[in-house]
Amino acid sequence: MTIELYVYPPSPRAFKAMAVANHLGLDWTLRMVDFQKGDHQTPEYAALNPNMRMPTLKDGDYVLWESNAIGQYLATKKAESALFPQDERKRLDITRWQFWDLAHWDPACAVFAYEYVVKPIMLGIKAPDMVEVGKGAEKFHRAAKVLDAQLAGKQFITGDTLTLADFSIGSAMNFAERAHYPIEAYGEIKRWSATLAALPAWQKTLAISTWPAASAA
Repeated sequence: MTIELYVYPPSPRAFKAMAVANHLGLDWTLRMVDFQKGDHQTPEYAALNPNMRMPTLKDGDYVLWESNAIGQYLATKKAESALFPQDERKRLDITRWQFWDLAHWDPACAVFAYEYVVKPIMLGIKAPDMVEVGKGAEKFHRAAKVLDAQLAGKQFITGDTLTLADFSIGSAMNFAERAHYPIEAYGEIKRWSATLAALPAWQKTLAISTWPAASAA
C-alpha cells in the first residue's frame, strides 16, 4: 500500500516530507490540502490532523503529523539510509537539530515567508509589515550565526553525510530569495543551501512546490 502525504506543496514544511520520500525512492501519493480553498478545515481532514495543519502522513491505518516526525518515519522505511542512522548518538544529534529547527530556525524564516510571500499571494497584501520584518531579522541573525558556525568545515549540518537535519532545516531556504532573508553575511549557509538545491530529490520536489503568482489585488 502506498504512503499518502497530505500536503500543501509550496510550504517548506510539506517540502521536508516530500523531499525525504523522493530521496529515499519511496512509493507515495500526494494528497492536496489546498489552504486557499480551506481543505485543511474540513471535518474529513480534521479527523486525520486535529491541528488542521499539514503535512499529514497516512500509511494504511497509521496516521502521523508533524513534518519532522514524518521525516523520521519515512527514513525508517529504508533502514540502510544514512538520513537517520541506527547509531543512537548520531540519531540524537540529528533529532537535536530538528528540535532546533522548530524552536529557532523555522520561526525566524516564517516571519519573512509570511510578510513577503504568504500575504501577497493569499491575502492580496503587497506591503510587508516592516516592524514584523525587523523582529524577524533579530531572530534570523541569532539563528543564522549558530547554523553558519555549525556548517563551517562540514559539507552538511552533522558532518559530511546528508541527514534528516539537512532536509528539516534546509527546506526553509527554498524561500530565501523570494522572502528576502538577510542571508548575505552567511557564506556557509549559502554554500550548503546550494548543495541541497542541486540534489536530484530536491529538484524533483521543487518542481511540484512552486507558489502561484502574487494576487493583483
